[in-house]
Amino acid sequence: MKLDKILSENNKYLIQNYQRFPIEMVKGDGSYVWDSKGKKYLDFISGIAVNNLGHNNKKVNKAILSQVSKMLHISNLFVIKEQVNYAKELCKNKAGYKAFFCNSGTEANEAAFKLARRWGLLNGEKSKIVSFSGAFHGRTFGSLSATSPKKYRYGFYPLTPGFKSVPFNDVDKLEALVKKDKKIAAIIVEPIQGEAGVKFSSKNFLKKVESICRIYNILFIVDEVQVGIGRTGKTFCHEHYNISPDVITLAKALGGGLPCGAMLVHPKFSIFLTPGSHGTTMGGNPLSMAAGIASFKQISKRTFLESVEKKGNFFLRKLQKIENNSMIKEVRGLGLILAIEFNSDAVARKFCSYCLKKGLLVILTEKYNVRILPPLNVKIKEIDEAMKIFLDALEQIYD
Repeated sequence: MKLDKILSENNKYLIQNYQRFPIEMVKGDGSYVWDSKGKKYLDFISGIAVNNLGHNNKKVNKAILSQVSKMLHISNLFVIKEQVNYAKELCKNKAGYKAFFCNSGTEANEAAFKLARRWGLLNGEKSKIVSFSGAFHGRTFGSLSATSPKKYRYGFYPLTPGFKSVPFNDVDKLEALVKKDKKIAAIIVEPIQGEAGVKFSSKNFLKKVESICRIYNILFIVDEVQVGIGRTGKTFCHEHYNISPDVITLAKALGGGLPCGAMLVHPKFSIFLTPGSHGTTMGGNPLSMAAGIASFKQISKRTFLESVEKKGNFFLRKLQKIENNSMIKEVRGLGLILAIEFNSDAVARKFCSYCLKKGLLVILTEKYNVRILPPLNVKIKEIDEAMKIFLDALEQIYD
């Protein structure tokens, strides 16, 4: 089917809730994808941090093909060995933590909110949940209520009651709220706000959030949907900050390219989800588990994580060399989640358009910010290839 016909039928048969590029990607290998016209692109979006091992990873493919021949799905009414194996891997260095598997980051956060409220009911009848300005925790009603930007919330009011928001990185405002409101059950925070433009929480901030949770008996939830599973050069992003969350939510790269979400829960709190209190039909299906395990075992190796850190530092140093450009406000990154913040939305859009034209995929987020998410096994020469396009783009825009 020709692209024009696909685009026509896309508009005819699909709800238009995505603003899609008029490009059909048909295959991928490593850090590259090809469209239906044969054009090759360097993929530095990675499915928005889903394809952490790039495309067509042999070990992941092998695990999927092996599982397909056995079983695709079985109800959670039965023991699923693949879930047990994956939970064991994820919780290996987190003594006593237990996992709940679902299908997405939104679902993982919804599960965390339900856990918080169920625990809070028995601990002072607390039910309120605090998130931060700029936060993105998902698009279903509970997670949307914890998501800050109005563009995601517009048209969906009234939202779920019991959610509060305070300024990101503002400990004083958070503590003032907690002192005043004794019904707060949980605080949820992203160590790095990806959708907000790769905005970092300070180490001091996260340590103080943890301290506030301990002092006031509040559940401490860390959302690592985008930045977990090796993205920052650690298995989990919170390891950079020397904190111990009560709940960690995960998704995106967790399934090795297949739908998968999870929350990992401290043993003090995991007991509050009992049979019938929460569940999912498709979550933790054998196929997603098989793909996820095959991916995670590669990513979680010490040498692999060290390579992510080294390549991330290499890339950031390259970006810092262009930071003095008058069109750029700031560059930032940790591991292989990086961003270029421009001084205007128009310049950022021109930059992304030029990159796309030259065969480099990056993503514009929150107006001025270009988010860069290469596969974690990206090669140095591919980073150099991207930098050449970046430099050409800046020159073209300036002209």
